[in-house]
Amino acid sequence: MENKPAKTKLLDQVRDRIRLKHYSRRTEDVYLDWAKRYILYHNKTHPQDMGKKEIEDFLTYLARDRKVSASTQNQAKSALLFLYKEVLGITLPWVGEVEKAKKPQKMPVVLTENEVQLLLSQLSDTWLLLGRLLYGTGMRLLEGLRLRVQDVDFGANQIFIRDGKGGKDRVTMLPQSLVLPLKDHLIRVKQLYEQDIADGHGEVLLAESLARKYPNAGREWIWQYVFPSVRLSVDPRSGVTRRHHLDEKGLQRAIKQAAVDAGLTKNVTPHTLRHSFATHLLQSGYDIRTVQELLGHKDVQTTMIYTHVLNKGGRGVTSPLDRI
Repeated sequence: MENKPAKTKLLDQVRDRIRLKHYSRRTEDVYLDWAKRYILYHNKTHPQDMGKKEIEDFLTYLARDRKVSASTQNQAKSALLFLYKEVLGITLPWVGEVEKAKKPQKMPVVLTENEVQLLLSQLSDTWLLLGRLLYGTGMRLLEGLRLRVQDVDFGANQIFIRDGKGGKDRVTMLPQSLVLPLKDHLIRVKQLYEQDIADGHGEVLLAESLARKYPNAGREWIWQYVFPSVRLSVDPRSGVTRRHHLDEKGLQRAIKQAAVDAGLTKNVTPHTLRHSFATHLLQSGYDIRTVQELLGHKDVQTTMIYTHVLNKGGRGVTSPLDRI
């Protein structure tokens, strides 16, 4: 009981620091959760009273006993690095020595062009438009959901992806077949926006630095989400009623059901459309560097995995059964 006030205060410090650095709500929730898990794992000991051994024990426990994925362990590591460096003022130069969770070498699930058509044929309305957009541009799911009206450049036939994975901006193509559907969609979105304005709402979430510099920007049309939620919600941080973008779980469920309805036997997710986009571009003869740039990969080695998918089964070897 004696430690409880200190721990509550610490988590408040973590939250305040995250917001000061303008991290996303998702990051805030994740980092706070890992800080709590770390403290509970060590019997509610304050992190200030722990050090190298305790952090190593926790991260190793995640890898060895909990069998977490490499990405999950890295997420926990990032959260603890933030806790110690940004909140407690302690650097952890040795954290790279911690036993790492093994990252399995998995081949991405890729659909054929015919399978993509079958999948999309089972989607409708906004889910169909969003599914076509992800496949047609190679965007990640959240990159598509976070698009703002001004990010779609019909004149130059391109889409700006801002603050993507790793905080990077990039540009991808706007498929010609989506120009008219997107324009029609935005007409309906603007009608919804105008109704929100008339009702005293119409504000969307902006980065704090941008909101301070341009106090009225959040109510402007160009900053509205291309794929807004069907309902308004109250921001838990500020208490302001806003219309957020669509929940990613909606498309995830729609894609899963569409794959079942299409009779596909592959484990299909929205990210499968991104994998298929990259593979089909390479099949069409586009060079690996172009595909890397469109996907926003930092390292071309990440993009190289799609070249392996291009090989026929068994590394391109013809089975002897097919020669008799």
